[in-house]
Amino acid sequence: MPAREALAQKPMPMDASNSSARRLHAVPEPEEEAHADAPAPIALPPTREGQRVQLQDRLDAHLRKGRARVVLTDNVHTMLTVKRGQGLWTFRMHHLFVGAPSPIVRALARYAEDKDREASELLRQFIDANERKIRSQRKIRGVAIDVEGKFHNLQSIFDDLNTRYFDDSIRARITWGPRGKRKRRRSSIRLGSYTVEDELIRIHPVLDAVDVPEWFVAWIVYHEMLHEVHDMPVVDGRRIYHTREFREAEARFERYAECVMWERANLERLLTR
Repeated sequence: MPAREALAQKPMPMDASNSSARRLHAVPEPEEEAHADAPAPIALPPTREGQRVQLQDRLDAHLRKGRARVVLTDNVHTMLTVKRGQGLWTFRMHHLFVGAPSPIVRALARYAEDKDREASELLRQFIDANERKIRSQRKIRGVAIDVEGKFHNLQSIFDDLNTRYFDDSIRARITWGPRGKRKRRRSSIRLGSYTVEDELIRIHPVLDAVDVPEWFVAWIVYHEMLHEVHDMPVVDGRRIYHTREFREAEARFERYAECVMWERANLERLLTR
């Protein structure tokens, strides 16, 4: 899936060839005192999105300038990257550190803003102390879940649709697709996709823009959610992704006609971004 231009950024990766070289994700707690090798537990929200937001808020409390944007990943090779752009610090962090103690979160902020060597070493120690836990996780393809866009929050849109149209029965996860600079002009664009094996919906980040109505983003999300509940039969050797039943369900979206017209009127503009 093509990616839209995201934050102007200079990565500050934590690189090395040994286990310490993984990058990490950190979290602050105002009054906690704990060693990196024995973090004090904190009360975590039950959902991954809740944990992401909590971690983001904790980081915000320690940043002197700008706001934090947290993306949680399952990447066991790259534990942390930090990029800055447009007043945001984007932390892409392994979910292992969701419950990290406050010294680690403060170190994250110092590492991001000051490239502080002491903070960097503390983060490496935290990673090393949790090496066994990292290695013991299931061997599955890591997927970074990035739901909070600059203008649209996919998780909020998904949750609202799941309740209103699906009785909260859709299990899929949702994320923005990769963000990056477009290298050449597009001749077509896939605004959304659903991967059956991963139960994962990806939405093209070109839709995370101030001039894209939230109800149009919701229609794209709704379309992909339908794939979880509608069969994709094989007919004459070809898989049919959009059956008549699928199209009838799609047309039940409350602003369906308006969405179709908006897409036709704005497709060329989306292709050039």
